[in-house]
Amino acid sequence: MNTANNSLSTLSQTITKVLAPLLDLFNKAFNYNKYLAGSGFAALITLGLFFLMVALISLGDNSIPTDNSRKLGDVIMPDRDIDTLFDNVDKPEEPDQQPEDIAQPELDLAPLAGVDVSLPKPKTNFAGGGSFFRDGEYIPLFKVTPIYPRRAQERGIMGYAVVAFTITETGTVENAVPLEGMCGDPTNPETVYRQCSIFNSAASRAALKLKYKPKIVDGKAVRVDDVPHKFTFILEES
Repeated sequence: MNTANNSLSTLSQTITKVLAPLLDLFNKAFNYNKYLAGSGFAALITLGLFFLMVALISLGDNSIPTDNSRKLGDVIMPDRDIDTLFDNVDKPEEPDQQPEDIAQPELDLAPLAGVDVSLPKPKTNFAGGGSFFRDGEYIPLFKVTPIYPRRAQERGIMGYAVVAFTITETGTVENAVPLEGMCGDPTNPETVYRQCSIFNSAASRAALKLKYKPKIVDGKAVRVDDVPHKFTFILEES
């Protein structure tokens, strides 16, 4: 402990002896002109910092290790021809039989009984301004296959749904509303039907895609409301 105190005291005395002339010179210059003394002191500090930075940079450059590794030159592979093992490859033979198409469910899209869809006998109507359109009831132009409900198909449920809709002057269908839904086997005459609604949505969507020849009255197409139509859903035996 005494040795450390003696070393600090010796270092302090040495620094005091070195800096004493400089402090004496600064005091004399400050007494003569304080601005000149401040400028000189600042220049002295700046010069000391400059030499300190030069010394640090020199020491830093010497500490950077030298890269003695060898660099490999670029490797260039020569062009080579690649020989193929097979020149001609035979095409696979076509199958003898094509896969059978998935059978669609059999749907009875015939209109309900009591609706006259027969073509009237041709006649010329010269009354009311000479129109040549013949009067007659609406006539279905083509069938539409409803999408079989997945839930009914998975459970093996069959049945039918009755939908009422409006046939417009252009023959399109709108305002489709389900009237009745029944579940049972339509192919079995002795089946006992029970009420259900599993086919109502599919039947309503299919009804909106139907197309009719509109009803003609006095040579003009008219709307027909509450037209019933029965869609029958039957699963084919696999």
